[in-house]
Amino acid sequence: MESKMGMGDYTFVAHYTNGPMHEWLKKSDKFSVFSELYLFFVTRKGFFMKILIVEDEPALRELIQRSLEKERYITELAPDFDTALEKMELYDYDCILLDIMLPGGSGLELLARLKELNKKENVIIISAKDSLEDKVLGLELGADDYLPKPFHLAELAARVKSVLRRKHRDGGHVVQVGNVRLLPDTFQVWVGEKQLDLSRKEYDILHYFLNRPNRMVNKNTLAESVWGDHIDQVDNFDFIYAQIKNVRKKLKEAGASVEIKAVYGFGYKLMVE
Repeated sequence: MESKMGMGDYTFVAHYTNGPMHEWLKKSDKFSVFSELYLFFVTRKGFFMKILIVEDEPALRELIQRSLEKERYITELAPDFDTALEKMELYDYDCILLDIMLPGGSGLELLARLKELNKKENVIIISAKDSLEDKVLGLELGADDYLPKPFHLAELAARVKSVLRRKHRDGGHVVQVGNVRLLPDTFQVWVGEKQLDLSRKEYDILHYFLNRPNRMVNKNTLAESVWGDHIDQVDNFDFIYAQIKNVRKKLKEAGASVEIKAVYGFGYKLMVE
């Protein structure tokens, strides 16, 4: 059975098969809602890149969000200083769009805090304060770019792509750990000379782990990073366990020199032989 229903720039495509996730969903009292939510994220097209939009103006914030989601990014929102600081301290992002003038504090203070935390996020400052002093200070604090308001959404998207390309340019856009190679530009994963057949979310999960070899990954952080703010709407992580199980099996069958190991009571760790 296949059902489709349009929602903005996305299409929900629900394939109800005989897999373990289907069986779990059938037993769940949240089948009608959660199954569509889950299948949306599993089948969602696009490159797994997570962007935090720190902007206090609601209309502009939502406009930027819609524009970036059309470009197939996962987005999260922070309307003020405190919300942005909490998200920056708890989660990792590929890029942060940062306004300077925020309720509760300055975006430059957030940038300095990122530096103190030794975080590696790309940061693009978006601000109506188009002063040379702010530009220089922002760049000195670690910002990758500075885009004064007003700006065209097409230019913002181009600058986001540019800083993300620079982030991944070392190694020719290839993430390699052991004998596993991930090619972000083509969404391919190879183990030696064998290409893995991964679903959208299996790819996203493996990409997340390959960027953090030999590091402990909390299951909550993993869920938030891969599925975004929407993860708050679910009651448990059974769907994550199913996805990770599939990734582990495919890596093992292909003879990968890396393995995602469960760490009891905490989460997971990508081990390299």
